[in-house]
Order: sequence, then structure tokens, then C-alpha cells
Amino acid sequence: MSKMNAPTNSTTPLMNKSDKEENRDLAAGRRVLELESRALASLADGLDARFAEAVEILDRVTGRIVVSGMGKSGHIGNKIAATMASTGTLAIFVHPAEASHGDLGMITPEDALLVLSNSGETTELSDMLHFSKRYKIPMVAIVGRAGSTLAESADVALIMAEEPEAGTLGLAPTTSTTMTLALGDALAVALFERKAFSESDFHVFHPGGKLGQSLVRVSDIMHGADALPLVSPDTLMAEALLVMTAKRFGCVGVVDSTIDGTIEGGGELLGIITDGDLRRNLTDDLLARTAGDLMTAAPTVIREEALAAEAVQIMNERQITGLFVTDGARPVGILHIHDCLKAGIT
Repeated sequence: MSKMNAPTNSTTPLMNKSDKEENRDLAAGRRVLELESRALASLADGLDARFAEAVEILDRVTGRIVVSGMGKSGHIGNKIAATMASTGTLAIFVHPAEASHGDLGMITPEDALLVLSNSGETTELSDMLHFSKRYKIPMVAIVGRAGSTLAESADVALIMAEEPEAGTLGLAPTTSTTMTLALGDALAVALFERKAFSESDFHVFHPGGKLGQSLVRVSDIMHGADALPLVSPDTLMAEALLVMTAKRFGCVGVVDSTIDGTIEGGGELLGIITDGDLRRNLTDDLLARTAGDLMTAAPTVIREEALAAEAVQIMNERQITGLFVTDGARPVGILHIHDCLKAGIT
């Protein structure tokens, strides 16, 4: 068969990119990142009192921060609104075109507007600007041009640094959207720092996913006082074994009941007896011995307010499956490794 008529081998691998093409791609990537990082540095250097004024306006609102923008600015606006909402600042995104067709009714005099536009002349924003003026709704703008309609209409205008868009054409919104997003993040962080937004607050808004799991406290998943397997030092092991079996944690705590006369009353945790302790002391007189004889004194414990991830780390390092939770020296709960696994904490 001639070469001209030879069938194409479909299993032949595609030709790899040449070194020249690969270098060109890497150069493009580095150029974009360098341009955008330079723009952010310039933006940071130029930040002034207007930023503090913008934060003050947004912090004073008793309603919501309504974020709006068209096109790529709209996508960035959605992210800014989501970041604010997840960090304790009530915020929503309203599309400017939808606002002109009824969604202006979502905006109240108790709200504040955060409007985004690189040009500052976005036609679709005009109705929102008029609405803001009519009802005296405070407005903060993130805008690329100081003399634009949006900049002149806003109570405070945060003007972005004059930096070129990344890319050989210089047309696609790249550097400008990066600066807009960064300013939105800066506003969100300044607002939640004003509110002293804490880790526990953050967990309320992020109960799912790795973020939520990393902020789960021991108190969120521990078993309370009613579930505690406790005996006194003079309890015979025959009875201590019954308590250990009934509670199903693979251990029993030994507490000083002389403090208030009862075990349940919350005496100090003196020691712990585990399944391993039983195996190591498996003798004919085991059941006749007391809990105080077998216990391991000064057991490892954890605080209620500690992160559950910290408890997992301790259990892994000590090769144990449970921890008593204490308030001072008094046991108030117990945490098993299975509780952590069930909560998705590993």
C-alpha cells in the first residue's frame, strides 16, 4: 500500500508543545500576575481617608449593604456581597438591569449602596443613582475614573489606580476587576474587624465544609454531664466495670466525691481507667480491687472551649480514643474520637 493511502494511526500521540510555545505561555502568565500585583501595590499606596469614610458609611447602616454592578463588575459584586454576608455584615447583590424593572423596591432608606463600575458611566446604573438621590440612600462607589458620573454621584468614591488591563489588547477587564475585588475584600475585613467578628461568629455562618469543621468546639459535640462514666476511688472494680459497660466509652473516670459528697456533683477528676488498664491488670483478684488501685492518675483532659481539631490531635498523639472535658479539675463532659469523625473532623 502506498504512503498516500496508508490509514491514519489513531493511537499516535499528539505532538507535545514546543519549548518556544511553553515559554510564551509562561511569559504571558507571569506578565499578567506582575501587572495585577503592581496594580494592587499602587492601590494600597493610594488608599486615603476616603476609605475610612466609606467604612464609616457602610458600618452605620441599620439595613443592608446593597452591592451592584454590571457585567464583570456584577460578578465581582456578587462575590463582595457574599464575603460581607459571611463575615457578619448584612449584604445582598442587586443586578442593575433588574433594579430598573422592579428590584429597586428591594432597596430601602435604611440601606446603603456599594456600586461598582470601572468606567463610571455604565448606563444600566443610572436608575439606581437617581433612586439613591431621591430617597437619600448613602452610596459608596468603587470606580476607575474620578470625574465620571458615578464618582460624582457617590457620597464617597474609591478611585482605583490607573493601571493597564492585563493582556496585549488591554481591553478585557482583568486588572480593574482584580482591584475592585481587592477593595471589596478590604471593606469587608475593615467592617468585620470593627464588629469584633470572632471565630465562633464565623462558625455560625460556615457550619458546613472544611471551614466549619475547623471551627467546631469541643462543647459543640461532647457528651454532657449525664453521660459521664464516673466512680469514686473506693468503688470496687466489679461495680466500676458495670459503669464502664453501661456508658460505652471504653473508660471510666475516678473522681473525688468527698468534695460535695456525690460523684455526680462534680468532684475533681483524679484518674481514669481504660480498657487497656483492665488488660494490663487482668488477675484473679481484679474484681475485688478498687478503682483507685487501677486508675492512671492525672489523665489527659481538654477544655470545653478548645477546638475539636485540637482534641483529635491530642488523641492521635497519645493513641487514646476519648478525653474527659473539664472545667478546672471538674469533669463536665466526655469526647470520643467517634464523635469527631461523625462531625467530619479528622
